[in-house]
Amino acid sequence: MEAFFRFFYDIISSIGDNLYNVIKAIIKGVIGIFDFSYYKGLLESYQPNFGVGGWIFAILAFLLLAILVFFVVFLLLKAGKRIATFRLPLKENERMKDELLRLNQEMLKLNYEKDKILAMKVSSMGMNVQKELLTTDQDIDMAAAQDGIASTNSVNLEKTRFTRLTEVDQYYLTQYQPPVYDDDINLEDICKQFRNYAASQLNLYYDLSDIKYFIASFGATRTIILQGISGTGKTSLPYAFGKFIDNSSAICAVQPSWRDRTELFGYFNEFTKKYNETDFLKALYEANFYQDMRLIVLDEMNIARVEYYFAEMLSVLEMPRLDEQKVNIVPSMWDNDPQKIVDGKIAIMPNIWFVGTINNDDSTFAVSDKVYDRAIPIDLDKKALPFDAPQTDVLHVTYEHIAAMFDDAKKKYPVSQDLIDKLNLMDQYVIKHFRLAFGNRIMKQLLDFVPCYIACGGEELDGIDFMIAKKILRKFESLNLGFVRDEVDGLVRFLDSTFGENTMPICKEYLLRLKKLS
Repeated sequence: MEAFFRFFYDIISSIGDNLYNVIKAIIKGVIGIFDFSYYKGLLESYQPNFGVGGWIFAILAFLLLAILVFFVVFLLLKAGKRIATFRLPLKENERMKDELLRLNQEMLKLNYEKDKILAMKVSSMGMNVQKELLTTDQDIDMAAAQDGIASTNSVNLEKTRFTRLTEVDQYYLTQYQPPVYDDDINLEDICKQFRNYAASQLNLYYDLSDIKYFIASFGATRTIILQGISGTGKTSLPYAFGKFIDNSSAICAVQPSWRDRTELFGYFNEFTKKYNETDFLKALYEANFYQDMRLIVLDEMNIARVEYYFAEMLSVLEMPRLDEQKVNIVPSMWDNDPQKIVDGKIAIMPNIWFVGTINNDDSTFAVSDKVYDRAIPIDLDKKALPFDAPQTDVLHVTYEHIAAMFDDAKKKYPVSQDLIDKLNLMDQYVIKHFRLAFGNRIMKQLLDFVPCYIACGGEELDGIDFMIAKKILRKFESLNLGFVRDEVDGLVRFLDSTFGENTMPICKEYLLRLKKLS
């Protein structure tokens, strides 16, 4: 065996030496090509014997060699670029697979649209045959009238790519009659009347405190999240509010397959030359015509990743000026597009609020801080007890009156400087012990929410208790629960010493629950 090992060592050494010599020779050759000092010396040794013709040929030879070297380098770079182009990273391959899957889904949608069109053509063949016998426009109008369809409307709907939005135009321009508004009501009465309306007309029961949180949130944000266990009224609350203000909430059921903005805003179908209009898009567009409030509900919001399909809306709603809050629908305008689509965009009117419902279980995705920070979350973890409520009618109130009441509340009930100082102390405490901070957005929401909550009939400290628990302490869930457990008792003592004992019940209840979970 010893002889074999020596033999194997000699072979490997020989191969290694030869490879080293080859690499060394290549490097030496490459370096030698660019050894201009050698060329200079060679030229100096021969130039005394050059005549005029020799110098001419020498210059031509140098030019040809330079061109040859440049051409070789160019080919090597081009070959390297082509090799690099075909070496896609793993993430790019995965992205291409996802794109292929999306295109397959789009193909299925197109086939489905084609089948629907063919079915419509087959079902209407009898009517079309009759209309072909008519020779004048007057005859066609008479036949359309017999079918109960206005001829002009039928033509417009056939030509436009936005069928549903054009119907909205026609309705609000020809049939809509605005209601008589009650703009003398205040926020506290709205909360009480809504609770009584839901109980007396819909047999839906809610705690008055939850309704106050819900209504006050309208004055602090455009996005509200209702979360909790199933069956506690997360979807029925915005549904009931839409019925109460006589402007039904648009319920959009989120699907697990939602991945981008087209699930909300639709898309232009190149096969049918029609725009696939969603309920979400119709609700956004329709809000341009009336003065009422309107809620758009994203039911089961986190059954798909919210950051995928709702990211653009979150960014648009962050625009400081209302006239900047617009979404792109189409890249160019057609002559018969709906009148409220301007430059291919639809304005997000201030009378629209977005309400998402969330179930926190294994079948859903976690909602990121990006979404939570822009919304106000309200926990609905229990059912309210039934009660006898007086018969209550719907309420017609303009958005302008609601907005004016919120503005008045912020002027009349600003958060006291004493509480702002205490909030700053708590911010420092949380930074020191939990490495978390409030942030300007959260502080602004708190300063907007609390006055609106007071105007709804609540107490200042209760509103602060709610906002701290839902906007700040909620972030503790992302920390190590063992670490949080060791700091909970200290934070409870801080709350008692800063805000007073027997106060901040929501914060303390939440902290104790975290402690039990750890």
